[in-house]
Amino acid sequence: MNRRFTLAAAAALALLVLTACTPDKTQVTPSDTPSVAPTTGGFDAYSQTLTWSKCDTLECATIQVPLDWNNPTGETIELKLNKLPATGKAKGSLLINPGGPGGSGLDLTESFGAFAGKDLLKAYDVIGFDPRGVGSSTPVNCGDTATVNAFIVTDYTLNTQAEVDAANQRNADFAKGCEAATGALLHNVDTVSAARDMDVIRALVGDEKLNYLGFSYGTQLGATYAQLYPDKVGQMVLDGAVDFLLSSDDQAAGQATGFEGALTNFVKWCQKEKDCPLDSNVDAALKQIHDVAFNAVANPVPGNGIMVNGNLMVYGIVVTLYDEGSWQYLEQALAEVLQKHTADIMAQLADFYLDRDSKTGEYTSNSTVAFSVISCLDDEPEPVWDLAKVNQFKAQMEQASPTFGWWFGTSIGCGDVALHAAERITSLDKAASVSPILVVGTTHDPATPYKWAQSVTAELGNATLLTYDGEGHTAYGRSNQCIIDAVDGWLVDGKMPKTGTVC
Repeated sequence: MNRRFTLAAAAALALLVLTACTPDKTQVTPSDTPSVAPTTGGFDAYSQTLTWSKCDTLECATIQVPLDWNNPTGETIELKLNKLPATGKAKGSLLINPGGPGGSGLDLTESFGAFAGKDLLKAYDVIGFDPRGVGSSTPVNCGDTATVNAFIVTDYTLNTQAEVDAANQRNADFAKGCEAATGALLHNVDTVSAARDMDVIRALVGDEKLNYLGFSYGTQLGATYAQLYPDKVGQMVLDGAVDFLLSSDDQAAGQATGFEGALTNFVKWCQKEKDCPLDSNVDAALKQIHDVAFNAVANPVPGNGIMVNGNLMVYGIVVTLYDEGSWQYLEQALAEVLQKHTADIMAQLADFYLDRDSKTGEYTSNSTVAFSVISCLDDEPEPVWDLAKVNQFKAQMEQASPTFGWWFGTSIGCGDVALHAAERITSLDKAASVSPILVVGTTHDPATPYKWAQSVTAELGNATLLTYDGEGHTAYGRSNQCIIDAVDGWLVDGKMPKTGTVC
């Protein structure tokens, strides 16, 4: 659930709910941009020429990077880039990443000018890119819509060893299908490889050091770069930090706790609203929401031409918790389910989270499958789960979140699906020696809890924590001017906020 949810996305969500249509998420694919010819030997990613061409209001380019960084002179893949030129005299380039994993950096660049600070936009050429395996870059493919829905959307229970065995087999079969459709790339879309790609981009745009702003999972990407290339770090900001050094179970527990807290704050807000459909008691209201999602596993609710099951209910609920500006749509969705026993709005919200077109049911990007594959590659290898492990994990999730714990507990991780990266970052000891890094944490962030911002700041060693006291996921561009001024002060002027600054 490490997804960036900007004000631009909140506006699109508002349009989605109010007009019952899915926002256009067509990605930029500049067909007239020259490509570097793929090679089978002797390739040097750093020696290619970066050529920009006009695409709508931005500039676009295509570069080649090694398919496998363990064989850097071998077969190549494409990366698509776009650029929002500086409004003033550029001091350099600022690379941005929206999170995910699986989020489109091309999409982020298109909206970035609407919420970024004027000083930043004046000082930098802002560059977005679709990471390897994502979107318009050489993509991961795991099959048709029906295949992805069966794996991602279908509700499965894990109450017996037979059900756990079936889940392990589904994981293995899905991975095999992804490999058949994607090829060798499937094993090379890990975060370390993406960070190495970022260094190529840094060199090709002519920057001695990487200036970077990463959101959510983008903070993992940035911290990974700092660990790999500590002497190449320039002005770096990590907003909504992911503590990826934690075990996957502990990361899940942190998110479960975060979403429970955000939902509780939503309930308290809703209870003050005139038409709130929830009980006046907070615990009873949370139980209502729990039942809406949990009961849909056995009894899906019709909505927007589909049957909204437990998974879709949870996706529809959590997507609104990424920004308090979207709470009103959760209120409307819950009212519809509780009072009319239909789920038109909830279905649209879930489709928005999954990048599905609410009219056709087709996925508008590969972000959902890219999220799964990249997460598994980055995850620590572990044995196949059995019922005892599942029950232990369920108990941990239900303690962390009485409302969502049952849902978190239906995941058995990646297991032994032969999707493990050749290289993983298990320490940030080298990153601690770099130029200072600014970490931004939101006190009530559901997807990347505030305590992760605190721990990542400590792990980096030479970092400062900037705090936004508020709701929602990440802070820059969706919180207040104080955050913009502090972040731009570091990125543009090299002035780090004072330790302990709270906005």
